[in-house]
Amino acid sequence: MHRDLQLEHWTAVCNLDEIVPDTGVCALLNGRQVAVFRVGGDAPRVFAIDNYDPNSQAAVLSRGLVGSIGERIVVASPIYKQHFDLRSGECLEAPAQSVASYPARIDGGQVWVAA
Repeated sequence: MHRDLQLEHWTAVCNLDEIVPDTGVCALLNGRQVAVFRVGGDAPRVFAIDNYDPNSQAAVLSRGLVGSIGERIVVASPIYKQHFDLRSGECLEAPAQSVASYPARIDGGQVWVAA
């Protein structure tokens, strides 16, 4: 559920090279834990979703395994292995357990997230 970009406040969370390709890190934005993922090595893209996994009730999504299911780029929760779409935050196995997604971008070698 992306919010209106014009109303967002962008925050630099880290340098792009601090995230190993196809992994995630956790960032604290406005008191909320956000999982930030770098996908791809040569032409990297970044995604951000809530770090809190509602299925396991733990803040662990940034430690999940990044992959794809069809055309969807996902992270598998490290606890119960549900898959979350990195673009939308949708939980593929239990849509009612979806999480928020946030706009993310790379600019000047830094990763920026709007929250």
